Amino acid sequence: MRSEGRRRGRTRGREALAAYAFLLPWFGGVVVLTAGPLIASLYLSFTNFDLLQAPDWVGLGNYANLLNDSRFLTSLGVTFTYVFLGVPLQLAFALAVAMLLNQKVRGLAIFRSVYYLPSLLGGSVAVAVMWRQLFGGTGVINQVLGAFGISAPNWIADPRFALYTLVILHVWQFGSAMVIFLAGLQQVPADLYDAAAVDGASKWQQLLRITIPMITPVIFFNLVLGVINSFQAFTSAYIVSGGTGGPLDSTLFYTLYLYQQGFTNFQMGYASAMAWVLLVIIAIFTALNFATSRRWVYYGNA
Repeated sequence: MRSEGRRRGRTRGREALAAYAFLLPWFGGVVVLTAGPLIASLYLSFTNFDLLQAPDWVGLGNYANLLNDSRFLTSLGVTFTYVFLGVPLQLAFALAVAMLLNQKVRGLAIFRSVYYLPSLLGGSVAVAVMWRQLFGGTGVINQVLGAFGISAPNWIADPRFALYTLVILHVWQFGSAMVIFLAGLQQVPADLYDAAAVDGASKWQQLLRITIPMITPVIFFNLVLGVINSFQAFTSAYIVSGGTGGPLDSTLFYTLYLYQQGFTNFQMGYASAMAWVLLVIIAIFTALNFATSRRWVYYGNA
């Protein structure tokens, strides 16, 4: 019995060593690519570092300077506007398209692929360049409006409209949320709709009383991901504005200003402080979403 126990112990030990050997690359990646840079950026956020000289400890100086930086406050306002407009509009549009695609019609797979295509290209430089051409002074949008005798501004060069062109771009890239919504809609029991129809409920009532409550976990999931991704938006604003955040800082996203401080002005300590402030902001919004979800997210077994 003892020898058999020793054999089992050696077998478990070999299995454990094999498991750790397979996990070692992952642990190495976490340390080198995630934990290491995270700790380094936290340290640099308390220093004055220009990439050329050794970091100079300034304590909370970078964080104090943020409050007196008008462009930092502007970037916060632009980003909040982008998030508060873009996320709800994208989710609403994605849900509407998902409900249309949930119908039993011919060629449905083709439509799903076509609608998902913008998300496959989402965040790419090519899409941002295309958007710049569409909304430029002589772009396709203005050419179409001009054909009807409508005089339109240079959308991306007008501070009144530049940010909203990026919001439209964000809404247009609704494919990922749409696919998740579609999966959620297909899990709603058909018996609920049959019973509601027998009771005389209209389609609108079925939407409000059955569809929306049943897919609230999916709405919550898309909401959390949408908020996190929107706060980190960068490529579209960088390409459309030419990296300046213009006109008049109307498209100065937080991440774009962080990039300017770190890699244009070489104020890496200041940029690190901005990165940690962004991390805290995203954490707060994520925590608020989870805290409020108890009031409106419905789980069937709850």
